[in-house]
Amino acid sequence: MAKTTNRDKMQNDIIEFYMEHVLENETEPKSIFKFCKEGNFKEEDFYNNFGSFEALQQTIWEKFFDNSLSLVKKNKDYTSMTNEEKMLSFFFTFFENLNLNRSYVLFVLEGKQGMMDKINQLKGLRKKVKSFASELIQEGNQEKQLKLLQHNEKLFSEGAWLQLMFLLKFWMKDSSPGFEKTDIAIEKSVTTIFQVFENAPLEKLLDFGKFLYKESFA
Repeated sequence: MAKTTNRDKMQNDIIEFYMEHVLENETEPKSIFKFCKEGNFKEEDFYNNFGSFEALQQTIWEKFFDNSLSLVKKNKDYTSMTNEEKMLSFFFTFFENLNLNRSYVLFVLEGKQGMMDKINQLKGLRKKVKSFASELIQEGNQEKQLKLLQHNEKLFSEGAWLQLMFLLKFWMKDSSPGFEKTDIAIEKSVTTIFQVFENAPLEKLLDFGKFLYKESFA
């Protein structure tokens, strides 16, 4: 298990204070100077970890991903899971993490920020999700002798990202107890996209991607 460094602790402390700050004040901090003063941080500590509030916001989403994938990989059965099971486990864990931070997520995605500000927050998350999906396809392709049977990493990774955006929008509107409808949506959508990807021609995959895109806010 990786040890938590002083820098990691400082970064986590700043993130925790930032998330509490925006929820308690129902607005973004006006300046880094005032934010650091209120949180008893040195500006130097802030800039050693984040170049701006935008970078901090992106890091929060990246940590949602990192924490989720770390938990998934701790499962002793992870290495023997199918690609579909790995993706399913990741999505379930990721949204469990979002459940713990629902007030913050709803604030930053439903708040007064412009659409581009909201999308910019997710840039780092997008890279990580696409990289994870690509790794799954690489593993699967290594098992296929014929190149014709190998899958397109770029296409699948983009589909995984669009799927996450679709599920995120669904989760934001979900008012069912324990967000049980989101759990059902995750299972059905992951199963569907793997079935489509395994059996459908390229045109069908593109049509499915367009559908997810229209249903998402990305």
